Amino acid sequence: MSPPLHPVLERVTRRIAARSAPRRSAYLARIRAAAGESPARTALGCANLAHGFAACGPGETLALRGAVRPNIAIVSAYNDLLSAHQPLGAYPDLLKRAVAEAGGVAQFAGGVPAMCDGITQGRAGMELSLFSRDLIAMATAVALAHDMFDGALLLGVCDKIVPGLVAGALAFGHLPVILVPAGPMPSGLPNAEKARVRKLHAEGKATREELLDAEAASYHAPGTCTFYGTANSNQLLMEVMGLHLPGASFVPPGTGLRDALTAEAGRRIVELTARRGPYTPIGEVLDEKAFVNGVVALLATGGSTNHTLHLVAMAAAAGLELTWDDFADLSAVAPQLTRVYPNGTADVNHFHAAGGTAFLIGDLLDAGLLHADVRTVGGTGLEPYRAAPVLDGDALAWRPAPATSGDPAVLRPVADPFAAEGGLRMVDGNLGRAVVKVSAVRPEHRVVEAPARVFGSQEEMLHAFTAGELDGDLVAVVRMQGPRANGMPELHRLTPPLAVLQDRGHRVALVTDGRMSGASGAVPAAIHVSPEAAAGGPLARLRDGDMIRFDADKGVLEALVDAAEFAARRPAEPPPDAPTGTGRELFEVFRRAVGPAERGAGVLA
Repeated sequence: MSPPLHPVLERVTRRIAARSAPRRSAYLARIRAAAGESPARTALGCANLAHGFAACGPGETLALRGAVRPNIAIVSAYNDLLSAHQPLGAYPDLLKRAVAEAGGVAQFAGGVPAMCDGITQGRAGMELSLFSRDLIAMATAVALAHDMFDGALLLGVCDKIVPGLVAGALAFGHLPVILVPAGPMPSGLPNAEKARVRKLHAEGKATREELLDAEAASYHAPGTCTFYGTANSNQLLMEVMGLHLPGASFVPPGTGLRDALTAEAGRRIVELTARRGPYTPIGEVLDEKAFVNGVVALLATGGSTNHTLHLVAMAAAAGLELTWDDFADLSAVAPQLTRVYPNGTADVNHFHAAGGTAFLIGDLLDAGLLHADVRTVGGTGLEPYRAAPVLDGDALAWRPAPATSGDPAVLRPVADPFAAEGGLRMVDGNLGRAVVKVSAVRPEHRVVEAPARVFGSQEEMLHAFTAGELDGDLVAVVRMQGPRANGMPELHRLTPPLAVLQDRGHRVALVTDGRMSGASGAVPAAIHVSPEAAAGGPLARLRDGDMIRFDADKGVLEALVDAAEFAARRPAEPPPDAPTGTGRELFEVFRRAVGPAERGAGVLA
């Protein structure tokens, strides 16, 4: 018998359901109507259907002429530029064979774009990154729009790609969907050493070649980068929210176990279709309970701050309204159970070896900190996710997770957490509302009161640091970095210089309407400030020297300026010219239509 659900989870879940009731009811009515009584392709005209199976083999053509054998769409973010996605190139053939063995047919329905934030950091291309999420959702919808399919397999791993695939699939919420991951690359250069070299380079004490050697030793093989950023947060969330097979998230690529899990995803999706059962449509898997589970898992592991945008956007695609207040309330009761870089020195391979998702999910279930009674692709509720996959000879099997963590320095039980509260906090005040990732910030650094130094870009701040202008306590305010201004790029290049200033004994913090993502580090940062400066938000009224109080513990973000004077100031204007070059001009329509960060910073909701 499951333990009682924690009352805060129960209250937040009810609150989400109540505020979402009209939209969620309309969404469910729509997808249930779309499900119909037989595969959609049976309603196609003969010419339409013939186009749909023209390239198939004789057996597949015969199967698709009728309504008995399920047809599964494969939608992939494969490219060999992204290390995390390179292994996906071999998946379609493996999946097609597995689907056929289970009595179905699989067709590669379409590819979606997949850009690497690691490559575009600090470059113009980063201004396309967040918008690529909604573009991926649209591309997924195009792939599924042919009315040929009974289910879908989505191949993707990184940053905006998984949220985009999920949001696109939710537009076809009557279809069962399984996310198929690739797994992490082997551990490389220790994370502490990588961070050390980055700071030395920021101070001019390490050459470009030395820095490149360190980075190349960190990112060195096919598979997902091993730090706990957005890509690996995606994987954990998809498992906890029931869209991965149990234990699939962090099995390395190129192994027999990874191939067995991939093939099992092909077989399992056939079993979940309406003609086979148990019918498990994604639109009903991702309900308010699933999203609460996702938020709790994110908080308990100190996951990526990007998911304060992505979970909100995915929820909206399912007809649910998830807010930052929900994150804040859940953070107060979700203990920190992991220390994975940047929240510690270990990587996701160490987390996986210590017990991984099976131990984490089982322990949270036992503490009443996850909804057990949810629908998943792995079976009845979350119980199957207590087990870890293994190969028994050539056969795939699942074994219960160990009763204790294999490494308490990396993974701990609820009874002995690293911290009693979750890794994310919300702050607000006369500068707006923002997100703070505190899991990597030491308690003595979480409260900063210092004069503002205002910049219009990260390049301006880096120039000031290099010129030696930043030598003392300060709050670096980097504004005009929100979604409407320039697509809300990540500002990772700010972390090394700010860390250097902090190491020198200065009290420093960052406040920005841009993003820092899952690699947010040891410097306190209030990010995603909403409303953004380009939309007339309060950051536009700040001036150099204004005293700012940033208290991550008490949830305070305010300028210590007379209220009347502050309101009377003329706000700074965004740059007069829209960003161009590197394709940015193509996304002008997105910048005009995008919503605020609190609502997911999307163009679709």
